[in-house]
Amino acid sequence: MRRSLKGRTTLKRALERFLTYLIAEKNASPHTINRYGREVNEFLKHAEAQGIHSLADIDRTLIRHYMGWLNSQGYAKASIARRLSQLRSFGRFVVRENLAVANPFRGVSSPKLPKRLPSPLSVQETVALLRAPDQSNAQGIRDRTILEVLYAAGLRVSELTGLNLSSIDWHRNELSVWGKGSKQRIALLGAPARQALRDYLQYARPQLLGKRTTDALFLNRLGGRLTTRSVMNLLQKYSARAGLQKPATPHTLRHTFATHLLNGGADLRSVQELLGHAQLSTTQVYTHVSQTRAREVYLRSHPLARARTENLVSGTGGADTTSQTSNSPVSPGH
Repeated sequence: MRRSLKGRTTLKRALERFLTYLIAEKNASPHTINRYGREVNEFLKHAEAQGIHSLADIDRTLIRHYMGWLNSQGYAKASIARRLSQLRSFGRFVVRENLAVANPFRGVSSPKLPKRLPSPLSVQETVALLRAPDQSNAQGIRDRTILEVLYAAGLRVSELTGLNLSSIDWHRNELSVWGKGSKQRIALLGAPARQALRDYLQYARPQLLGKRTTDALFLNRLGGRLTTRSVMNLLQKYSARAGLQKPATPHTLRHTFATHLLNGGADLRSVQELLGHAQLSTTQVYTHVSQTRAREVYLRSHPLARARTENLVSGTGGADTTSQTSNSPVSPGH
């Protein structure tokens, strides 16, 4: 029988073991490790400040006190919910490792979050963003390629920065992507994204690489693998250059990818597979955006959609029968 360590393992040691587990068994990204380490440790310090030094003494009262403290410090509900989710994962781990009898975080409810619909770019905004980089230099060619690939394949930013040269299948026009939970999936490339990749590999990547050797696909100016933070920064820069009302993020392009597919007639299951969503319910949020646009097109285009009842009854005023054609959505790779 495995020896119980409950009540004997320090909070700090339990966190160290948890982070090791995330690295070794869950293959979590450095960003995830840093965030879990920082935010779970924040709770553990709060516990110690309340005189709690053992996992066995953590209870719901302490957890609720911590959540109340976060709220008093001005943390958003989404941030508090994320921290509680991380603590639940930590709790599952310590129970699995026999460091605690039960997961005290499991029975604590997360704050109610308002449903936020994705805010995709319009077709015109997307085109403006893709054209924003200056392609007269290596970094501009790289940045244009990044934007093209993000939009064409609907990648998460971590998936993009994790791409290697070996990730590209030129014969099938595909990328082999490692998504959440170390799950592999296939992302598709349209013609513009494929050509942008060829140009980047021929003209820009060799300049960025210099004398270094790496299989990383997207490189920084020193020849190392590009970070997620760098990608976020370049999106902010090109959003301003393209004249967008608010800065686009890598996830904005992922939202745009999904919404444009649905607007173009793609079925929900196909979009789910292309996004790498485990649950269809995760993908369904995009149908609300697509339905909103469908309503706008209907009201604008249907000859009787906006006809007044009195005009129809009296026959004195017909409906506007002029149909306006909406812009066609851009397909992956447009």
